[in-house]
Amino acid sequence: MIRIAIAGIGNCCSALIQGIFSNQPGMGLPLKPYKIRPVAAFDIDSRKIGKDLSEAIFSPPNCTYRFAEVPKLDVRVKPGPRFDGVAEHMLTYPEELTFKPADEEADVAEELKRAKADVLINFLPVGAERASRYYAEAALEAGCAFLNCIPVFIASDPEWAKRFERAGLPIIGDDVKSQLGATIVHRTLARLFEERGVRLERSYQLNVGGNTDFLNMLERSRLKSKKKSKTQAVESVLNHPAELQIGPSDWVPWLKDRKIAFIRLEGRNFGGAPLNLELRLEVWDSPNSAGVVIEAIKCLKLALERGEAGVLEAPSAYFMKSPPKQYPDWQARKLLEEWICR
Repeated sequence: MIRIAIAGIGNCCSALIQGIFSNQPGMGLPLKPYKIRPVAAFDIDSRKIGKDLSEAIFSPPNCTYRFAEVPKLDVRVKPGPRFDGVAEHMLTYPEELTFKPADEEADVAEELKRAKADVLINFLPVGAERASRYYAEAALEAGCAFLNCIPVFIASDPEWAKRFERAGLPIIGDDVKSQLGATIVHRTLARLFEERGVRLERSYQLNVGGNTDFLNMLERSRLKSKKKSKTQAVESVLNHPAELQIGPSDWVPWLKDRKIAFIRLEGRNFGGAPLNLELRLEVWDSPNSAGVVIEAIKCLKLALERGEAGVLEAPSAYFMKSPPKQYPDWQARKLLEEWICR
């Protein structure tokens, strides 16, 4: 049994909880068939606070693909601290938000202890730097493993990594890769150019979507870490510099939780002749990452059972866009399987 707590009850959380109750197959990793049970949940949205988690995951503005029935979980969503967890332009989307007074906010560390959580998952919005660090602190105080699914650099920050190691707690991060999303496809194509001797000179990845993640990222100041994370993921497979433009570009409300990625790679092959490749990828964004998150949760539980602490290098390299150490995906998969089976 893995007891999980979740910060941020948005579309990614919805897909994760649905996945837990739909018996979907994993990613072919030799992991134990752990049962996963939600035991605590935190959000700042008045439309979710106080509701059972099974109801909150389908509350507005969540809009992801619904693929499973979720039973009542007897887990009430508690009010977390606001900090920078919501962009100013989203305070009235799609209606005026209200927030609990500060003295009514849950003491997250105490809630984690009370719930006996094994793993705390960070699903906060992009740009929630201060709020993410608050939850990382709460995990340390409560003795929880930490799974950082967003591009706030915690696992890849040496100081944070040392703190989790000293506390005897494992951490995986930062910024989850989707099962088959824009980043993994872009990395694979860039690597293919390299392996076939085509010199990649320029590339872009422009993403549009209709969920609140894309609406949130219309505030460009919140986008810096996301662009850095996605760019690093592609740069890491190249043996030479290239001009890269990678990141979310617009919000299209009627797409809901669908994401469309436009990818272009420009290079030169034999004789310096130009070679250009374009690709359009469309996915339901949140289910595309949920299976990866489930496998990462299992790895954290395995590490807890083994007494391993600090950043889990192989799981982070395979599951995350910005791990402390980057590997080609085939190598990260091999290292992960070796780590699981040792």
